[in-house]
Amino acid sequence: MRRPVLPIDVTSVARALLAVAPAQRQRLCRQIFAGAGLALRHHQHSGRCCRVWGDGSLSGAARRFTLADEPFLDHPGYLACTRMVLAHLADHASADPSPPA
Repeated sequence: MRRPVLPIDVTSVARALLAVAPAQRQRLCRQIFAGAGLALRHHQHSGRCCRVWGDGSLSGAARRFTLADEPFLDHPGYLACTRMVLAHLADHASADPSPPA
């Protein structure tokens, strides 16, 4: 089971990725997705948000890191980061066929 993914989740993760060097983005993206999963499991077991990773949303996990100011949608770096987030999201969606909770 996973949380529904909202547009703010995608933009928050993309902004976190944009704030780091391109060579660090894949690792950070995986870290944010993993952290959101940990927080979701923590919330399901305890009923409380995780102190480190937030409420189980991607946005909550991304906000643990510095977020770049939100650029225009046609910013090349932001587009690359958004594509990376969507690719990770597609991988996770195909790995977890259950509908969002």
